[in-house]
Amino acid sequence: MLYDIRLELTYDYDATVHGGRHLIRVAPITVPGVQRVVASSLSFEPRPQRESTFTDFFGNSATAVTYVEPHDRLDVRLTARVQVEDIHPPADLSPSLQGLNREVSRYWSVEPDSPHHFLAASPRVQTVPAITDYVEAVIADTQSVMAAATALCMAIHRDFAYDPKATDVETKPAEAFALRKGVCQDFAHVMIAGLRGVGIPAGYVSGFLRTNPPKGKPRLEGADAMHAWVRAWCGQHIGWVEFDPTNAMIAGPDHISIGHGRDYADISPIVGVLKTHGSHETKQSVDVLRVE
Repeated sequence: MLYDIRLELTYDYDATVHGGRHLIRVAPITVPGVQRVVASSLSFEPRPQRESTFTDFFGNSATAVTYVEPHDRLDVRLTARVQVEDIHPPADLSPSLQGLNREVSRYWSVEPDSPHHFLAASPRVQTVPAITDYVEAVIADTQSVMAAATALCMAIHRDFAYDPKATDVETKPAEAFALRKGVCQDFAHVMIAGLRGVGIPAGYVSGFLRTNPPKGKPRLEGADAMHAWVRAWCGQHIGWVEFDPTNAMIAGPDHISIGHGRDYADISPIVGVLKTHGSHETKQSVDVLRVE
């Protein structure tokens, strides 16, 4: 499937910004056998005084910008065309949890995709005993790692309510778990904490999700969204498999990856520092259009 993607992030500042440095990760990446970036362009208004793009440790595209001139607004715009393969979920050739532990212990590489990077606690995801207990109950009757990850994905969708007002970007997995509420970032972090708690390597995926309007209804401009889901290492034979607990499914051709990391901190859309006072208002608009 071929998609055209348009993203606009707008920051309106209460007071003039007299300088700033930002790191932006919003451009999709090529994933061999899964998706291919045909074209991609990132622009800023006002134009930064310095700009450079590089690939980070996990293979994500990152752009660093520096502002010296005063400004009271920042617009970040992305346009991209991406080819996504319509592939079927892999056959479950994953080992048991005990077998996975043996496979991980024999995996000597520390390349970016190595499961070793995704087993321990990370900046935004710590092991939470209550979440581990919940996962152990959910996966008690499963026979393989992929079945366990699938069962947890479905359980989070069943047991948690989608509520954008319940949490914010700083909410910790333990807090979201206690509330049983949140958004895609919270569901992903809870699932990652749970999988790691039982010894399954797990990471965070950031991307775009194409939404489909109800039958007979027009598609709304800007109605698509940036999204987050989970990747779990299901053993040496099938490797990484991606799960979307928000939508109770294995990620498919409507999921377009920006990149991945250990948690949100590794792939947040924009981080940085600036010189100003007061607060700011943020607006986001995303369109994912299928090219017929």
